[in-house]
Amino acid sequence: MSQPLAERLRPRTLDDYIGQQHLVGEGAVLRKMIDAGHISSFILWGPPGVGKTTLAQIIANRLETPFYTLSAVTSGVKDVRDVIEKAQKGRFFNEASPILFIDEIHRFSKSQQDSLLGAVERGVVTLIGATTENPSFEVIRPLLSRCQLYVLKSLDKEDLLQLLDRAIHTDVELKEKKIELRETGAILRFSGGDARKLLNILELVVESESSIDSGDSGKSEDLPIVITDELVNRRLQQNPLAYDKDGEMHYDIISAFIKSIRGSDPDAALYWLARMIEGGEDPVFIARRLVISAAEDIGLANPNALLLANAAFDAVNKIGWPEGRIPLAEATVYLATSPKSNSAYLGIDAALDLVRQTGNQPVPLPIRNAPTQLMKELGYHDGYKYPHDYPGHFVPQQYLPDELVDERIWHGQHSPAEEKLLERMINYWGDRFKK
Repeated sequence: MSQPLAERLRPRTLDDYIGQQHLVGEGAVLRKMIDAGHISSFILWGPPGVGKTTLAQIIANRLETPFYTLSAVTSGVKDVRDVIEKAQKGRFFNEASPILFIDEIHRFSKSQQDSLLGAVERGVVTLIGATTENPSFEVIRPLLSRCQLYVLKSLDKEDLLQLLDRAIHTDVELKEKKIELRETGAILRFSGGDARKLLNILELVVESESSIDSGDSGKSEDLPIVITDELVNRRLQQNPLAYDKDGEMHYDIISAFIKSIRGSDPDAALYWLARMIEGGEDPVFIARRLVISAAEDIGLANPNALLLANAAFDAVNKIGWPEGRIPLAEATVYLATSPKSNSAYLGIDAALDLVRQTGNQPVPLPIRNAPTQLMKELGYHDGYKYPHDYPGHFVPQQYLPDELVDERIWHGQHSPAEEKLLERMINYWGDRFKK
């Protein structure tokens, strides 16, 4: 049986590797380590189909070091210890540490991750972890502190077009067919920056057209397979899951879920929640997205949303499945029906941009800490007005650095709850908050 196209086309060297030039391009950090013949433990964080596993295999081949792989879905603590023991016994003096690649490391339990710590610390293995989840949530701190973190990006249009061209003209099976890529909009859109999904779609479309040709005596095998947007849409509608063999669709569905909440449609939000539940999605993954949505999309328009989302997160952890679907549904409906504001989200992003543009501005002297006599003599804390000593617990004074004193960062939005906050700020600060 033939291998899938995505496997046949898996790159074997960095020169064949598409994308992630910020990590493996000339002069980039990972490229330098690989060229030097020595790498330290690291974790690759990025969406599906961007080359995490492939990159780990290329590194192992390039360094000519033993390569062990574990899947966090199917491996337990015993499997981890067995691999570490093999690596320890098989390593020769002064030889580079074997590489232990753990796919979906975010699914490892705390005890499984703990069992890795000693081996990573002693250099028994060089750990390469791959995850689609934020490692700061899913990887224990001691292990995370011993690994570099590299973020992989979704492939851009040029990367995907390069991959399509390579598949059509170099793959041992596809190059024997006459394939004309007339339109690429649909195939790029459905792939969502995921190389594996792109190749799965291409393979599906080509196989479908080939079977039609071979089954129709009136058609010539010499006729080209012309790939158009209409053809891709038609084939995917007939085989809605065929291009999603490894479960990557959950990123599309979680996107629909969050956008339905943001768009205040509780029916749609519950539908996408049900799709995730029925598809076996991790309930903690769903709960975490609800917490993020509460902070990002509801925000100050209804601060209780964040409290309820956090309560749902805790409840899911405590009661598990299937009862956990109920607090998730409660939080989903509450968030979808709540007024929306992203002023806090926009505010912190604006503040971060300002910090990056202006650098380390000095703290005004009156609001500096003054724990020592020398600091007091230098004027630290001098002139500070304690707001609680004044009517209404407020007194005007400067809190921003001198260079930024006229900057506006937070802009209140027009939900009933937030307009009260904005009105209070205008009463305190006058025209500054009318801008």
